Amino acid sequence: MAFSSSMRGGRRSKLKSEINVVPYIDVMLVLLIIFMAVPANETPNVVNLPNAEKSALPPDTYIHITVKPDATLAIGVSGKETVAAETMPDRAALLSRLRELHESNPDYPVMIAGDRDSKYADVIELISESKKLGINRVGLATK
Repeated sequence: MAFSSSMRGGRRSKLKSEINVVPYIDVMLVLLIIFMAVPANETPNVVNLPNAEKSALPPDTYIHITVKPDATLAIGVSGKETVAAETMPDRAALLSRLRELHESNPDYPVMIAGDRDSKYADVIELISESKKLGINRVGLATK
């Protein structure tokens, strides 16, 4: 054994092949606590809107605009003087037709019926554009 003691000054060195896993366990426990403490969002894209009650005096005749989920727009007059709804190719055509109907019947309110799956922004923009045309009574149609 003189051979082994003569190498490297009499001490044998071993390679350390262990991995210290304590820091990994600490990190995992912290992550576990965070995920347990923070509640999961059920459905963040659902907005629970309040129910609307029926108005006391609905208008007899009104201009109705329909917004479909595929962005199809239709406009017509409903009530005592019915004008069949026309499908419009785009928003500009709808607004020009709305301007014509409002000029011929300035006392008619506008009812906008947005489909449940249509974009909320489309309905809000139509309300805003109707107000810009000078229409004071703009409402939303509900079931």
